This record gives sequence, C-alpha cells and structure tokens, in this order.
Amino acid sequence: MWPHDSAADQTVQRISTVKNSFVSSLPAALVALSITVPSTGLAQETVYPLTIENCGRQLTFYKAPSRAFADGQNSAEVFYLLGLGDKVAGTALWIGPVLEGFEKVDARVPRIAELDPSFEGILATKPDFVATQFQWQIGPEGVVARVEQFEELSIPVYTAPADCHLKGKNADGAEPPKFSMDLIYREIDEIARIFNVADRGRTVIGEMKAREQAVKARVVALKGDVSALFWYSSAKLNADPYVAGEGGVPAYLMAELGIRNVVDSNEEWPTVGWETVAKANPTIIIAGDMTRRRFEGDDIAVKLDFLRHDPVASVMKAARQGQIVEMSVQLMDPTVRTIRGLEVLADALERYEFVR
Repeated sequence: MWPHDSAADQTVQRISTVKNSFVSSLPAALVALSITVPSTGLAQETVYPLTIENCGRQLTFYKAPSRAFADGQNSAEVFYLLGLGDKVAGTALWIGPVLEGFEKVDARVPRIAELDPSFEGILATKPDFVATQFQWQIGPEGVVARVEQFEELSIPVYTAPADCHLKGKNADGAEPPKFSMDLIYREIDEIARIFNVADRGRTVIGEMKAREQAVKARVVALKGDVSALFWYSSAKLNADPYVAGEGGVPAYLMAELGIRNVVDSNEEWPTVGWETVAKANPTIIIAGDMTRRRFEGDDIAVKLDFLRHDPVASVMKAARQGQIVEMSVQLMDPTVRTIRGLEVLADALERYEFVR
C-alpha cells in the first residue's frame, strides 16, 4: 500500500511518481503541455467483458484481475508505472535495477526468481493473470511453460505485443518486422484497460510521447553521413559479436535520429565478424552495458578494453577517436525504457557535434 490515508491520496501519489519519472528531463514548455490527470469524477471505467487480441489469441476479461504475475522486468515495470504494484503477486527474470522511483514498490513484491522461474513457482503465487515479456519464457517452446498450461487452469497469459511482432515469421528475403514505440504504447494501454485504470495508461503514454517528440526536435538534421554499430555482447571476445540488425529497437533508434546502421542484416541480433565491421568503419559504436555475466563480452569494461587494443577493432574511426557510447542493454530491448535509449543516443550526437 502507498503511504497515504485515502484512496484518492494513493492515486495522486502513483500518478506523481509516473510524472516525476518520465517528465523530469523535459523542457519546461513541454512539461506544461503534458497530459493532465483527469479528475476522479471523469475517470473512464473499463466496460466488461473486455476482449483483446494478443499474440494471435483472443483474451476475454469479465472483471479486473486481482493477482498478477510478471515474468519479465518490463512486464513488472508496466504494472508499477500504472500504479498496480499492489496487484502484483510475484515477478521473475530481472536483468538490472528497477526503474528509479519504484524501489519501495518493488521491494514489497515477491521476486520468485532472478532469471527463469518455474511453472510451479508461478502457480504458487496464485495468479489470476500472467504477463510475459518474452515468448521464449512462456510460449510455444517456452522454457518456463506453454501458454496452454496456464489456460487449462483458467489463467490468461498476456504476451508483450513487441515480442509477438518482432518474433513473427516472415517469408525468406522479406523485410524484418520493424519496431516502433506504438508497440509499447499498445502494451501500456491494454494492461491499463484490463485492470480498469485506463486514465493512468493515457497519462503514462502521453508523458512518453512528449519525451519522444522532444528528442526528435533536438536532432532535426545531422552533419553528413553518421553511421553506427550497436554491440550487444560476444560469447567469446575472439568470436563474432552480437550486433544490431534491422529488425529491433536499435534500428528504430538509429532511424529516428537519421543514423545509418553499418550492419546490413534482416536479423534482429546477427553475429558479424570484426573484419566486416571494421571495413564498414562506423562513426559511433554503442556498447551494451549489463549486470549479466553469461558471456565473456557482457562486461562493459571488457568491451572498452577490446575496442582500444584489438588489432582489428581498434583501427575503426569510432574506436580511435573515442566515439563510443555506453548504453544499458535494457534500452536496446523493447521496453518502457526505450525512449531513454533515444535520449542517450541524441546526447551522444550532440556531444560529438554531429547535429546541425
């Protein structure tokens, strides 16, 4: 529960947390134009039964769920942003600290696993709703469970729309599915309507759209051809690195700011040899920073050392001139943090004087 005496106070505090989290970096003019919170008397109620299409399935709700499980950090943070922390019975699959401002909320929610939960572990929280960030967790070949296993127990599973979209099957040679923030906005809106907090959803989305527009206004045009490489990780430093292709969030970040991707691949995260990357000679290198230590190339310090001293990588213009941007990998995935990735990249363009 939030530390206030009444339900109205609790609502105000939750909305204030959202606004502080998303609006703090906006110019004053944009803050003034941000969406205002409707009064309690004007709140829009969800009309049940509510049916939505999710990942090729129809989900129908006859009332707002009361105990949600979030399998994936972003799924949990969507609940928190919507002021639904008290509805979350458990979480799993975390790759970093919770969004700033939600530490106390998250501390009250049981975390049953830092990485993969078990099917039985999720059921032990007695959920009547499960949100999953990734189909590889809960999906056709999920390492945790299949959606049908929960449906057999009358527990609906909501899959993040971005994961369904980006992992969709395409014909050979077809353009990859493109990420856009509309996928994140859809997730926020649908969760808000399912839990009967549509007004909060509109507020969160409005704040995020204002930030998105503010970044684009900062970077209207670049000086000449600016190219980039997004380096997520490497299983071994002497192996081909996992870099961003044309199908995921980094491609969106680059396209929105007029940056050319040096990796010509329809895959979301292909492996490409350093010799090939060096020939492309990117203007900027964005190196993934993470707390995970699954691969040798996960550590940002290891990445930076490699770029300085490897005989092939160190000859690239970006490496020689120190035009390397450290970015949390959470900003490279389709999450509520994606706009922060846009801001970090815009900051770098301004810092390196690439903006007209």
